Amino acid sequence: MPGDNAYDTYDRLISLLDASSVDYRLIDHAPEGTTDAVCALRGHPASEAAKCIVLRVKVDRRTTRNVLAVVPGDRRVDLDAIRALYAARYVGFSDAETAERLARAIPGTVLPFSFDPGLEVVADPDVVARPRLYFNAARLERSLCLSGGDYERLAKPRVEPIAGPAPE
Repeated sequence: MPGDNAYDTYDRLISLLDASSVDYRLIDHAPEGTTDAVCALRGHPASEAAKCIVLRVKVDRRTTRNVLAVVPGDRRVDLDAIRALYAARYVGFSDAETAERLARAIPGTVLPFSFDPGLEVVADPDVVARPRLYFNAARLERSLCLSGGDYERLAKPRVEPIAGPAPE
């Protein structure tokens, strides 16, 4: 059950950060999973948040890849950029069940990290350039803040321009 795995995912993240001697801060807040609302609770602009979306990328008839797209919280994922990046026939949002299984977290708590070898992380350059990067820590009531540089060093995402304009 994905909800049961959330604490395992949280514990795995904290263990990774502690083992790497990364400077991070935990923030407790009211349970919230939507970007704008949780940014208000944490007290920072949405541009400093990591929005994490699990995508299904059909490269050809037999090859499907699962991609965790990480973009600034005030922008949207550019599906055409992802399509071009993978020379794919189709790119779309993953179904909720698959996203929860691969991300090992419920919607609204997906980390910008992958602990599943079947989920490749692609982050926009604006994400890793942030001095402060905020995201829900696999829990609706707890967030984490660390530098974009530390995020890049630990998560090892493929860094590509994948963020489109802000939603209207």
